[in-house]
Amino acid sequence: MKTKSIIGLSLAFISVISFSCSKSGTKALEQGDYYTATLQAVEKLKKDVDNEKSLEVLPQAYSYAKEDLLTNIRSARSANQQFKYERVLDSYSKLNKMHDLIARCMSCRRAVSPQSFFKEAEEARELAAEERYIYASQMLDNGTMEGGREAFESFKTLFDFAPNYKDVREKLDIALDAGSYHVVVEQPEINSKLYELSNEYFQDRINEFLRDNRRMNEFIRFYSPEEASRAKLQPDHVISLDFIDFVVGETLIEKSEKTVTSEDSVKTGTATIRGKNVDVYGLVNAKLSENRKVVNSRGILAMQIIDFQNDKVLMKKEFPGEFTWVNEWGSFNGDERALTEEQLDFTKRKEELPPAPQQLFIEFCKPIYNQFTSSVKRFYDDY
Repeated sequence: MKTKSIIGLSLAFISVISFSCSKSGTKALEQGDYYTATLQAVEKLKKDVDNEKSLEVLPQAYSYAKEDLLTNIRSARSANQQFKYERVLDSYSKLNKMHDLIARCMSCRRAVSPQSFFKEAEEARELAAEERYIYASQMLDNGTMEGGREAFESFKTLFDFAPNYKDVREKLDIALDAGSYHVVVEQPEINSKLYELSNEYFQDRINEFLRDNRRMNEFIRFYSPEEASRAKLQPDHVISLDFIDFVVGETLIEKSEKTVTSEDSVKTGTATIRGKNVDVYGLVNAKLSENRKVVNSRGILAMQIIDFQNDKVLMKKEFPGEFTWVNEWGSFNGDERALTEEQLDFTKRKEELPPAPQQLFIEFCKPIYNQFTSSVKRFYDDY
């Protein structure tokens, strides 16, 4: 038992030492990751100014890290490689990050005198930006969707390290537009004043979905016909929606009557037997009337996704929707005691008016809306 305790304590001690070394940068230094070792040592010394391990690691790690990064810079400059100045900029950025972190740490500055490369970094940033800008512009000038997407990704990379370079913000928008599918959504029309408001509600829900997913992914853009007209847009796709069939308020009323008898004998009156009044018991009956009103509303929305350039149908689907409203009520004639509790409660229900046709239309459209949005998302996942 004592041996197990000693082993447990030893393992815990080793774990603590290992954790401490890792945080001090020792492990990263031993693995040759000098840049990480430098950052870890600085972070440790910010919290523990007299940490011996980190004070020992920092000068070695910084010296090796600086040497490696300057070697990378010389290698990148001499390489015949696309975007080589981004590699140069990345190395200078790491050198300057080490400088800044050490400069803000009093105990670190006592161990190391960091060197800055701010001027060199800005020169590399300008060269990297020019290199990336020229490439992205060439891709954009291809005039293809693939070129637009490649240009957009390159302008995005440029924006990350040089957000104020030339007109990169404007070019980002232009490239995104060039690399996108522009999709016009034609809403269903209902030629009926009775359902005009309900159809507007359905259209508003679709418009809300399109607004919230204006760009379902980076390269899909939705427009209403009005927006497309104002922009004088030649779309790539048109989504056409149309109600090919709908019925609102189809009503079925079912009526039934039955005679029910009490389960147990109950007092039905009194009788005089041998001069005495006695209670009389027996089964009692009642006529139970049951009514059931069912109002069905249903419809089918047809969707076509059409390639505007060649009028080819890319997808054709139909989305059914249904809503059923039910009202049940009853009445009885006869002895109430013939009814069970459940039957008696049923007779207390009253006939109700169904929802207005507008609301019935909206209700059967809800499952249609869900099918439409799911289908559109799945279709454009591949774009």
